[in-house]
Amino acid sequence: MGSELMEEQVVSKKRVTDHAEVYTGEREVNAMLDLVKQETERIDSRFLEPACGTGNFMTEILKRKLYIVESRYKKSRLEYERYAVLAVSSIYGIDILEDNVVECRKRLFYIFDKKYSNLFKKKAKEGCRNAVKYILGKNIIWGDALSLKTVGDNPREIVFSEWSPFNGSMFKRRDFTFHELLPNKKKKQISLFSKPEQLLFSDSGEEVFIPKEIRSFRPIHFLKLGNERE
Repeated sequence: MGSELMEEQVVSKKRVTDHAEVYTGEREVNAMLDLVKQETERIDSRFLEPACGTGNFMTEILKRKLYIVESRYKKSRLEYERYAVLAVSSIYGIDILEDNVVECRKRLFYIFDKKYSNLFKKKAKEGCRNAVKYILGKNIIWGDALSLKTVGDNPREIVFSEWSPFNGSMFKRRDFTFHELLPNKKKKQISLFSKPEQLLFSDSGEEVFIPKEIRSFRPIHFLKLGNERE
């Protein structure tokens, strides 16, 4: 199945012409990720790919994160589940093509589920799998990173969810518009998420804008995320 999830570097000439769609090869992806190797191996370090395609970068990032999760927590199913879900929740993507978004979510889930199932077999929980599917549905978005809006019949502002561990096995979700996360003249540095809106200063003395959430959700056990209804 893994080989079926790998693409050629060019799907079609039309897609290249219409959308400049050319995939980055695995060797090149890993070479680029090695430039920020420490961040790719930090479980909660957040990554956003604004033209994610089918997820060539994000799949490699998830593999690296899950390797760290396994090396630290494989002896405890609950601890592994908690940190594996956190690793998935730290990866974000946007693509203008719907089939790419669907395939990207599938690939990321497959990587998670294969490792999870191999480690815990019949003890693996559907609640954990459903939580991962739910998060991927929120984090990998069918949209246009240039217009900052979703694609489809009713375009709206792209919204990303922050998933923060809270009091052990609880996760707290906060939503932010993509526009709010981007730098402009007043936002000197981009910070994918942080604490409620406030103006801080970096080590170099430059102003750092902390984005304002548009809504916040009650903390919930991470295994129940897949049961959320909005």
